[in-house]
Order: sequence, then C-alpha cells, then structure tokens
Amino acid sequence: MIEGGTNSTAMDVEQIKKLLPHRAPFLFLERLSDIIPNESATGWKAVSFNEPHFQGHFPAQAVMPGVLIVEAMAQAAGALVVHSLGLTSENRLVYFMTIEKARFRRPVRPGDLLRMPVRAIRHRGPVWRFGGEAYVGDMLCAEAEFSAMIGDNAGNNENSSDGDR
Repeated sequence: MIEGGTNSTAMDVEQIKKLLPHRAPFLFLERLSDIIPNESATGWKAVSFNEPHFQGHFPAQAVMPGVLIVEAMAQAAGALVVHSLGLTSENRLVYFMTIEKARFRRPVRPGDLLRMPVRAIRHRGPVWRFGGEAYVGDMLCAEAEFSAMIGDNAGNNENSSDGDR
C-alpha cells in the first residue's frame, strides 16, 4: 500500500510522482482531487507558456496540442488506478491501449488551468476503460474515452533514472 493508503481524497505532484513514471517535460498532472478509489478523480494542470511544445505549436498563437490534453486525462486515470490498487510506479506501468470518441471543443492556451474529471467505465483484470473531459473554468475543451492496461515494470532497464519508458 502506498503512503496515505487508498482513502486520500487529494494528492499533490510529489505524491503523483510516486504513482506515475512520467517526469518533466512529460508529466502533465500537478494535482489529483476528488478521489473515489476505483471510480473517479479530478486531475489538474496549470498550463504554462514555458512548456516546450509551445515553441512549435504555435509560436505566434500558442495552443496546447490535443494529444497532450488526452495524455493529461490519461495520466489522471492512471494515477487513480495505481493509487486505488495500492501500487507504485516502481512495480507497475500504465500503458495506453485505445483512444476513442476524442473531441476537441476549445483551444487550451498558456495561463489556463485544466480541470480533468475522469471516471472508470469498466475494468477486467489489468485492462481499464475511462471517460474523461478537460475544462477551463466551465468551458468544455476536450473529451475522450480511452483504455489502458496495468503492466509489470519488471524486466525494464533498471538503470534508467528518468522513469519514462
């Protein structure tokens, strides 16, 4: 069981880093709140103009790439699952399997605060299916359904220190 058990209702970025192998610049989750183990949680991301993807997407009118918004939702879902199961990123990884019904409704720009409620739709064994949305304020920016598989971290290069595999 991880520190704090599965009854926590909120986590900061340091707690999230114990659940996910991602690190800057690919960690798109700074807080997880409203945690209901095995059911739902809300991920949070403060979008900063300092993020490297804004150098090329687009320099004159920065827009967060839609695929990174979906990745942020998936990271919230992955942290929820790993937390719910009492695991850590040291012994498990969460692998994307599918992205479906992705819709992008409004651009996300530097200075925005993304609120990403995610909910488990179902799970069988190591495979979980989620629905998620991304909001800035009350405005829906993106939505998607996605599946992920919880896998063993055994056998990966143990000398890698960045955690991103």
